[in-house]
Amino acid sequence: MQPNEVKALLESRVNGCDFHIQGEGCNFQVIAVGEAFEGLSPVKRQQLVYAALSEEIASGALHAISIKTFTPTQWQTASENAQ
Repeated sequence: MQPNEVKALLESRVNGCDFHIQGEGCNFQVIAVGEAFEGLSPVKRQQLVYAALSEEIASGALHAISIKTFTPTQWQTASENAQ
């Protein structure tokens, strides 16, 4: 799979989030930013993204996925701190 394919899958299955994907083959890093994560625990956030890719994980099309999730406010703060 290509990063743009993973992004398209996530965008079609998780509403209200922006996805930033890096990687190749079956190993990807996902950064997800959206209101959907507001009020969710870190585990619930991960489960939301994993559930959206469960078919591809089960088939082996995706093997290793690293996920970081942020609300828009958290993302803005993280971006400012990175500079």
